[in-house]
This record gives sequence, structure tokens and C-alpha cells, in this order.
Amino acid sequence: MSVGIEIDDDGLARITLRRGEAGNAIDLDMARGLLDAARICAREAVRAVLLTGEGKSFCVGGDLREFSRLSGEALEKHLTAVTDALHDALRTFAAGDAPVVAAVQGAVAGAGIGLAAAADVTLAADNASFTAAYTGIGYSPDAGVSWFLPRLVGHKRALDLLLTNRRIPAAEAADIGLVSRVVAHDRLAAEAARTAETLRGGPTAAFGATRRLVAAGLTADLGPHLDREARALAAAAASDAGREGVAAFLGKRAPDFTRVPPSS
Repeated sequence: MSVGIEIDDDGLARITLRRGEAGNAIDLDMARGLLDAARICAREAVRAVLLTGEGKSFCVGGDLREFSRLSGEALEKHLTAVTDALHDALRTFAAGDAPVVAAVQGAVAGAGIGLAAAADVTLAADNASFTAAYTGIGYSPDAGVSWFLPRLVGHKRALDLLLTNRRIPAAEAADIGLVSRVVAHDRLAAEAARTAETLRGGPTAAFGATRRLVAAGLTADLGPHLDREARALAAAAASDAGREGVAAFLGKRAPDFTRVPPSS
């Protein structure tokens, strides 16, 4: 299978892109595999997700070899099937409570940027590089790239990256906000696992509320958004996780959110 998923007993889902020999290029099978993995996470008691790619590169974008075998209406139908599955996977991950950590290395291009940008925490190896690539082959963006980039790096920088296909190193990607932070390439796997495991032990429902608030706040007016924050805070405070968090703080101990169901 081109996408692997393992869920440990404590609710950490490890999703792996398994086409390392092809730079983890996204073909129809991989797009559908990502959707299947996202749906499994949605129905299981997943507390955090760790997304990685096998091999030298995280993801070089769409599988152009697969696409080149088709033309005309057949190609349009095929690309629609690929993007439908990939986009449904992104929607499913975004709709859940579990935070997503992505660990990226080597070449990150096209839809690979979309996967990296969609994660809540994105760690880049110091050998990673990023290029939009779409317009270089006469394509336009998919995988949410035209939505995420302006929000992460700003309108002008997004257009610079999308129109010129300028390749940027990991350090610049961190400086402009495309990734969360850069780590040594030989420490990427360990740091990403540590981050995901830390989130796995956190208040999953509160994480979900926070993810939705941040996403909504990008386009919301202040007044309605303050009302939304107030309702979310009241619900969180009344939840089992909220009560455990306050009790732990007052008792001067570390909270144990793993005793609380993720949906609580």
C-alpha cells in the first residue's frame, strides 16, 4: 500500500507515505490511501496524527508519470479523481480534533507543500527545500496550496512562490512561516515523534476547539468571533478535560488528559 497507518494503544496515528522510490509522488492510489487514513482517524479514538514520508523526500507533488499516460477528457477525469480524494482527506483531517504533526525532509513540492501547510505543526529537516512547481509545468495549484500559502506567508510572498517557482531552503521556509521550525535532519524523526506524543497526551477536544477557532478567526469579524470564543471556553471548562486540568493545576500536579475520552 502507498499509504500506511498505525494507531498505537494511546491514540497516536502514524501515517506514512510509502512511495519513497518515486519521491512519494501522489498518484490516485496514494490520494485514496490518504483519504482512507483520514477516515480511520475520524472514526477511531485518535488523539494526534504524525505524517511522514519514506525515503529522501517528503513529497514531490503529483505523479507526473501517471498523468502523462493520459490526455484530454481522460486526463481531466483522472486528475479530478485524484484531487477529489486528496481534498476530502484534507477536509477530514481539518474537521477532527486531533492535531496533525508533519515531518518533512528533502524535496517538498506541489501538493507536498499542501500536506505540509495543512498540518498544525510542521517540522522541517535542515535539508528540506520547497518549491510550488505548478506553473512551471503549466498547472495551477491544488491540495489547498493557494488557500494555505497566502494565510501562512502573506499575499505577495505566496504569489512570488507560486508564479516564479523559486526554491526556498528550510531556514527561509521557517522565517516566512511556511513551517513551524527547522531541526537537524538526523533528529527529524525523533523530534517529530516527541512532538506528536506530547500532543497525544493533551486535551484533544480543547485542541479541536482551538484549531477551529484559529481557522474561523482568519475570516471572522471580531464581535462574532469573541462570542464563538466565549461559547467554546465555557464548554471546555465544563468538560471532563477542563475539570482535570484545573484540578491538576490547583493540586500542583501534571494533568492526566489521557484518562479523558478524546471527544469529552
